[in-house]
Amino acid sequence: MKLSCKLRILVMLAVTGLAVGVSAQAIPERRDPTLAASLEPLRSGVTEEHVFAEMASHNELRSASLLDYTALRTYQVVDPKGKVHAEESGRMEYHAPDKKTFIVTSEKGSGLIRHLALSPLIASEIEAASGKQHHDSSITPANYSLHLLGEQQVGPYRCFVAQADPKRLDKYLFEGRIWIDIQDFAIVRIEGHPAKKLSFWIERADFVREYQKIEEFWVPRRDETFVQVRLYGRKVLTIDHQDYTVNGTSNRLVLQTSAGSF
Repeated sequence: MKLSCKLRILVMLAVTGLAVGVSAQAIPERRDPTLAASLEPLRSGVTEEHVFAEMASHNELRSASLLDYTALRTYQVVDPKGKVHAEESGRMEYHAPDKKTFIVTSEKGSGLIRHLALSPLIASEIEAASGKQHHDSSITPANYSLHLLGEQQVGPYRCFVAQADPKRLDKYLFEGRIWIDIQDFAIVRIEGHPAKKLSFWIERADFVREYQKIEEFWVPRRDETFVQVRLYGRKVLTIDHQDYTVNGTSNRLVLQTSAGSF
């Protein structure tokens, strides 16, 4: 439930924006067909406190159960017309409790953008996993207030929808909406922007993160970050997460029997 690495993407793009100019033409927002369903009333008996508590307990069980995974990652920086300025692909490997490695398999486009934005972004995620960067950005009562708005079908997942408001102005926190799976109390989708302005150069920043369920684990599926850079217009960074191989422990049985109470 941490987003500090996700928000650091925006900082990296501020640097990229200084190096490569792009048109001021707007990038059209991507319409997600999984959100076609309308927002429905919240079922009775659900409170913000209960949702927070269930999220924490289920997340702890999943974290304890996850042994390792590998996934194909593709990072792209794209201009407003859809042209790819830089791309880096490779295999991300995770081994419990805190080791990540990234093995590059292909690189395309601007070496400068890859050097200034993509490579530092990957390195920061690896450092965060090892605990070298201590920024508490988890979605907990210490950092956020939740306001439940209703329920919505997001693809195959039935979700609670909530407004998440940060309790302090912090560039590692966000303001926006979250979708929480009703059974697993896992984050399915986040839409938002940083709680605090990131830099002089970034006038606006919006991001969407989507998750997917692989066996009983919830892992990222796609990240999309739109940034308005002063003097250089808009840029978009995407990260696609594919071809997961996930291994867990015997805690799976606990997860299956402790799924949501609704």
